[in-house]
Amino acid sequence: MTDRTTLSLDHLLSACAPGGSTSLLSETELEPAGGPGAVIAPARVLQDGRGATFAFETRMERGDDGAQAPVWTVVVDSKQSVSNRDEDAIVEARRDGSTREGAALRKVPSIEVAYGGQVESDLTLPHRAFDAHIRSASLDGVPVTQSDVYRALRNATRHNARPLLEAAPTSLVLGAWDSTRKSHQGRYQTCLTGEVIGVLTDQDHRPDERRNRRAAARVDPVAASVKPSAKDVEALVKDQAEELSDKLQAKILSEAKKKGDTGSSMSTLGLGNIPPSLGELGGVACRSITRRRLLSFAALRQLRFGGTTEADVASRALLAAYGLLGMSLSDRELHLRANCHLREKGEPAVTLDQRYGKSLDLAPIDVETAVEVFEQALAHAKKVAGVEWSGQTLSLVGNPIILGAATSDDADEA
Repeated sequence: MTDRTTLSLDHLLSACAPGGSTSLLSETELEPAGGPGAVIAPARVLQDGRGATFAFETRMERGDDGAQAPVWTVVVDSKQSVSNRDEDAIVEARRDGSTREGAALRKVPSIEVAYGGQVESDLTLPHRAFDAHIRSASLDGVPVTQSDVYRALRNATRHNARPLLEAAPTSLVLGAWDSTRKSHQGRYQTCLTGEVIGVLTDQDHRPDERRNRRAAARVDPVAASVKPSAKDVEALVKDQAEELSDKLQAKILSEAKKKGDTGSSMSTLGLGNIPPSLGELGGVACRSITRRRLLSFAALRQLRFGGTTEADVASRALLAAYGLLGMSLSDRELHLRANCHLREKGEPAVTLDQRYGKSLDLAPIDVETAVEVFEQALAHAKKVAGVEWSGQTLSLVGNPIILGAATSDDADEA
């Protein structure tokens, strides 16, 4: 292991003070777990109504001679996806209070919305404290938007974000935007970001002009082809009606009606063979893959909390420690998606900016280090700024109109 300096609370306090560090950067070189010859599946995105593709970008790469040159890259994991993974890691840790990190994270305040037995929180809802499910919920039988406690959250600003710090601090670390409010919209940028970027092996062609395609097939051991009559299809669908979406049922029944007694294919229900064929998207080959995580102290220093400078610094340091703990939990599980199996080539290179071109190399921020710093930051913020994180939860009841209108069908795609 490295003998570099270990992250401490003093580092965070210094960075969160006026004129402190701009950022902390953690970079990890990755590679396909299957070896150099393996391809990986980046995240798919929709493009201009033309179906799914990969997000290709031109970026700069430093060569062996130190010079930089533009290269074709692919977004293996986007910034939003990485933030979601941080949230998921925090939620999983909170569920297990028997671990040190779980017990620590259970102290973080949150907002919960209950739809009967289903409970979601600002850790899982996409717009965090200002999510539509929260804004549509009620508190003690009154719309939450009419309650003083939630109005305080919405009326908070970066000049005094104390209400959010005490009730929904995740919004201050991972970002939130009260976008539907007609005025005084709260906008809080993401202070902790991340991404996984691959530099493509083939740099001689535009990647969107020459994409790999993956072969796929299915073998049914019972029958190569299953083509029941329209009447029998109706019976099959009826038996599985509770498990099939309305949209899928309508599609199957419509096709069966057209075919009548001649029989229609049941491939949609997973019956019968599908011959080998090339799909639209396969994987990509990368000559290098890098995971980057960035904590912006410059962004954190835009936040104030209605107290002294020392209290503001302590509160920012607590938010920084919270974000780094989530990052360490998320990064220790290198699982992105199917057919995208990666491994670390070495230790993360962690760099703390010290202004004017100077920097400090830090040891990798593992969970043990991160939880130690978080506990110290929480104790310091309580002493200096009176911040009390004791697991307080704003518990709301979800609007039954939303649940009643819910459908099992996916949203329409372009």
